[in-house]
Amino acid sequence: MRNIDYKQMGQRVRTQRELLGYTREQLAEALDVSTKFCADIELGVKGMSIQTLAKLSDLLCMSTDEILFGATPNAQLHTLSALIAKCPEQYQTELIAIIRAFLSAVEKD
Repeated sequence: MRNIDYKQMGQRVRTQRELLGYTREQLAEALDVSTKFCADIELGVKGMSIQTLAKLSDLLCMSTDEILFGATPNAQLHTLSALIAKCPEQYQTELIAIIRAFLSAVEKD
C-alpha cells in the first residue's frame, strides 16, 4: 500500500490551483470549506474527506491518484485541457493558432 505524503500532496494542490489561476479563497468557496482549511491542505497539515477530494479532483482537473500520490501519465494533458477550457470561447481560435505556431517552431529545432 502506498503512503500519502501530505506535504507533497498539498504542494501539488497549490501548484495546480495557481496554474489554473484560482485564489485560495475561490477554491475554498467552490469546495464549500474555509480558506484556512484549504491552507492547511496545501501546507500538508490536514487531509480531506473523500467528498472534498472528489470535488478538488474536478475543480483542478487532476485525477485523485495524481492529487494523492503524484504525477501520472497524461497529467500535463489534463492541465493543458483545463487551461484551454478556461479560455473564453471567442478566443479559442486564436489559442489554437498560438499552439500550432509553437509546435511549428519546436519542430524546426
